[in-house]
Amino acid sequence: MDKTTFGVIVGTRGFFNPELAKQGRKEVISVMEEMGFEYLILSEEDTRFGVVETVDDAKKCARLFRDNYEKIDGVIVSLPNFGDEIGVVATLDIAKLDVPVLVQASDDDLEKMDADNRRDSFCGKLSVCNNLYQYKIPFTNTSLHTYAINSKNFREDLDYFSRVCRVVKGIKTARLAQLGTRPAPFQTVRYSEKLLQDCGITVIPVDLSEIIASANSFKDTDGALKTRIEDIRKYGCIAPDIKEERIAKSAKLSLAVERFISENGCVAGAMQCWTSIEENYGCAACLPMSMLGDKGVPMACETDITGALAMYSLYLASGEPSGYLDWNNNFGNDRDKCINFHCSNFPKRFIAKEFEISNLDILGKAIGYEKCFGACKANIAAGEMTFAKISTDDSWGVIKSYFGEGQFTDDYIESAGGRVVCKIDNLQGLMDYLCNNGFEHHVAMNRSRVAAILNEAFNKYMGWETYWHK
Repeated sequence: MDKTTFGVIVGTRGFFNPELAKQGRKEVISVMEEMGFEYLILSEEDTRFGVVETVDDAKKCARLFRDNYEKIDGVIVSLPNFGDEIGVVATLDIAKLDVPVLVQASDDDLEKMDADNRRDSFCGKLSVCNNLYQYKIPFTNTSLHTYAINSKNFREDLDYFSRVCRVVKGIKTARLAQLGTRPAPFQTVRYSEKLLQDCGITVIPVDLSEIIASANSFKDTDGALKTRIEDIRKYGCIAPDIKEERIAKSAKLSLAVERFISENGCVAGAMQCWTSIEENYGCAACLPMSMLGDKGVPMACETDITGALAMYSLYLASGEPSGYLDWNNNFGNDRDKCINFHCSNFPKRFIAKEFEISNLDILGKAIGYEKCFGACKANIAAGEMTFAKISTDDSWGVIKSYFGEGQFTDDYIESAGGRVVCKIDNLQGLMDYLCNNGFEHHVAMNRSRVAAILNEAFNKYMGWETYWHK
């Protein structure tokens, strides 16, 4: 992932010692550099001490931000003293970056409450936030109302905020590949391209025949094909009964899908994974999708584009690959556990243990196993988990989402495909919510704890309807 770049506003107010703002600016820069973030900030030649107080200062800062708007992922407002609410809000209003904003204010020291050393940032932050509210500029608050810039709190909040920025920017610039049409029996995965486009999300569709033709264009002697076959052998444990030509066929499909994704600048996608690809080409789509997902390009099954968007959002928030699963079965009489399953296209790092690459079980039985090589099969490893789903609700003209956290358990399931037992507090309440609000049977999952990041990004900055299951 690219480094996050912040625009930085350090505020000050004339009644207070400007040396506090000067020192605060240096501390903010120091923390940014320590954490590896890029930043844009006024120099000490631009304004006194490189901080913002007056409207003229705000204009200079806004010009700096506008000139670099393509680089800026978010804005950090730091108040080492009371700060000037007009200077801060004018900068953001003039710049009109439409990016997340973090507002931080510094602690006072009880031993330094004299006129030369008091900050009153505790009070100033309220004034700044009030102005942001008036101007309808959404912002992210820090975990504590005030704290020192050179503190663990600030570093943790910067990490959290950078992930929020990554999700928001990633969504607003996303290009999603739709490879094929949806399965006719699955009206479930219908979606609105127009609602997505209104949020900056572009869908690039392609007929599956073009992907098949592209796969068939690779010759058995191609160096890229030989390399991909070796990549597949290293990726998982191929079942011993799989013939060489089946592996080569999957490798060609993998190269074709990856080429389309790359040529069209797509960051994620969804594929028509049954039954056309098996019947008309001769292998499953799961393995190529799994390998792309492991590289950070999430791929959803059954042409579920909004599912791909949910997978991508989880990846942006966590930096870990996402899996795509069905809410599939109850787990005996334990009503806070369920079995989640897919055929599967789970990425290697999502499975997090050794797994078998073999034929699709259910589909193979129906249409012939010789057409169905490429399923990644395992009981996936136990660990923490965040789940999420995004959906377009055409009837109401909105994008809606839900998300929450739970656990992958170590309960073993004797079953086909990729499977895991999930434990989620009040699972029955979650299922009731999904049923009554028209959500799909699909869900994106990720080995992380990032529900708070998704909530901040989806609700505050994207303006989507959200349900955070707790």
